Amino acid sequence: MNILITGGLGFIGSTLAIAEVERGNRVTVVDALLPDYGGNRFNVKQIEKEIDIKIGDVRDTKLMEKLVKEKDIIYSLAGTLSHVDSMKDPFTDLEINCLSQLTLLEVCRKYNSEAKILFAGTRNQYGRAKYLPVDENHPMEPVDVNGINNIAAEWYYRLYHNIHGLKTCSLRLTNTYGPRHQMKHPRQGVLNWFIRQLIDGKTVELFGDGSQIRDINFVSDVVSAFLSAADSLNSIGEVFNLGGDAESLESFVKSAVKVFGKGKLETIPFPADRKSIEVGDYIADRSKIKAKLGWEPAVSLESGLKKTFDYYLKYKKYYWE
Repeated sequence: MNILITGGLGFIGSTLAIAEVERGNRVTVVDALLPDYGGNRFNVKQIEKEIDIKIGDVRDTKLMEKLVKEKDIIYSLAGTLSHVDSMKDPFTDLEINCLSQLTLLEVCRKYNSEAKILFAGTRNQYGRAKYLPVDENHPMEPVDVNGINNIAAEWYYRLYHNIHGLKTCSLRLTNTYGPRHQMKHPRQGVLNWFIRQLIDGKTVELFGDGSQIRDINFVSDVVSAFLSAADSLNSIGEVFNLGGDAESLESFVKSAVKVFGKGKLETIPFPADRKSIEVGDYIADRSKIKAKLGWEPAVSLESGLKKTFDYYLKYKKYYWE
């Protein structure tokens, strides 16, 4: 099949591109390589001769008109998940997480209405959990601009399915870690940042008391969820939670220290800009995706951490500043 991956040089997009090449599909990736957003050519080094790489912005209508044509599956992964950045610069977050999605849907409506389009949503859409585990019907009251923009984006996908008949699906991702994540700053995911701090021999600093629970997925499990959604008719018009190992941040770091063989952690008070958008504990109810698509995470925390440390220790120079 012909595959298009937006944000395809990023963390999840590149891992997905590798998986689709291994499945024998023809893959095109598009990425703007915006600074600090995670795009990295090295992420696809092992398959660069087997894929078509386009450097461009998903907000570019003319570019996207060309790219969506004759594609069977489109993975919409271009965007940002920085809570702090979205509060400091809400209009950029709006453009990247909403305008880009609307652009993609419009060109698909006009030029390839038969493509299946899979959107990467986020647990940030829910805000602070009113009950645990959080199912897909949980109220959405996000605590930052990024969460609001992702809600709007997801609703574009649902609307274009309901009104225009596009074959869309949204996967609400939770905290994801693993190889190919950007490692230059913590604003797009703290789990990999903790791993960098351990590799650098620094003390991992946890805000609050470290007891905050996060539902954690290794990146290959996230990719397998996208592939399951791409392959199944049961995903069309649906939204699904992903979820995995529920761990406190303290427990995650202690597990990372154990796997790495050394390291220290300490708790520090929340900075003001972080405290105001802290969501507390989050555990996802993944029963819907299991029932409809047969998906469950397969990688244990210990195994995932070992794979992550091994990767960054081998390829550190491509990810550190």
